[in-house]
Amino acid sequence: MTTLGTLIVSFFRNYLVNQKGYPQNTISSYSDCIKLLIAYSCDHLKVAIEKLDLFHFTDDLILDFLDHLENERENTIVTRNQRLAAIKTLFRFLALQDPTFIAVCERVCAISAKKTVHKVIESLEKDEVDAIFSAVKADTLWGARDLALLHLIYNTGARVQELVDLDLSDIRMEKPYQVLLTGKGQKQRVTPLFPETIASIQHYLRLREHSQLESKVLFVNSKGERITRFGIRYIIEKYADLTAKTIPSLKTKNVTPHTFRHTTALHMIQSGNEITVVAAWLGHADIKTTSIYVTINNEMKQKALEAFPPPKATQMKEPNEPLWHDPPILAFLNDISRQATLCGVEKKQSSTRSLQLSGHFT
Repeated sequence: MTTLGTLIVSFFRNYLVNQKGYPQNTISSYSDCIKLLIAYSCDHLKVAIEKLDLFHFTDDLILDFLDHLENERENTIVTRNQRLAAIKTLFRFLALQDPTFIAVCERVCAISAKKTVHKVIESLEKDEVDAIFSAVKADTLWGARDLALLHLIYNTGARVQELVDLDLSDIRMEKPYQVLLTGKGQKQRVTPLFPETIASIQHYLRLREHSQLESKVLFVNSKGERITRFGIRYIIEKYADLTAKTIPSLKTKNVTPHTFRHTTALHMIQSGNEITVVAAWLGHADIKTTSIYVTINNEMKQKALEAFPPPKATQMKEPNEPLWHDPPILAFLNDISRQATLCGVEKKQSSTRSLQLSGHFT
């Protein structure tokens, strides 16, 4: 294996896993990015992969690669920026291993992420959430599972991977009801649960027990294995599509697991919760991430005000005489301003006449 290959293996095995503790999904994303970069570099530079060296990588090559992602692979700007972030992480690691690479690393890390169009965060109204829940037939094992999953995702605003990773031991079935969620960077948080959420989980587990389906995992698929991210997305989209037949507003919405996360955040803000509480509830490391929901809520309030007609006012006539006069101090200051203006005009006129007399103007 080449020196470059050895460094990349160390980057994934030692740095990302042992030092940074990144989750498997992030590591997989980084792996996809580095594979694309290596393949592009070999093709672009006409170099065999075993001959590819650390110093083949330059800031110009990285910029060409990013253009390739956008123009030829048709990646979105968001994906481009994610790839760039992964590359910067790799280059910082390489610079630590080989100090002669620091200058190249600095130039690559100076590459700016592209600005993206700010999209409106889509969320659900309370009646839409209720309608989706009502569409679930919880008298079967899988219907009960789906209802428990919907209750839990709306109650907690959990990320989809956080739901995937849940084990039975993460749920506290006694008061105070709560769930232990493991988020990004393996950070854990405890979130309280509604009695209704616990009731739906208990109902699901009773049906699962009758089916003799034993597992330490909370949400399982038809094979008895841990449910996947795609499985959860499929469940949510299925009930959203089913509900859209009776709730027209859902026809224009792309309802995903993350839509429920946005909905939970917005409904908590609308219920008067402090932004710091909502940030902790969602597991946001930076409160700036949560502040967008406050902005959305204010926009909704403004729209509500505009849609709310004001009372008809009595027509008011202007009085013949002013109802108030400047206080003496304001009148004094206004008079000074007027005098200064007049004085400036007179000086300008006098200066102009002097210049004309001296022959500077014809």
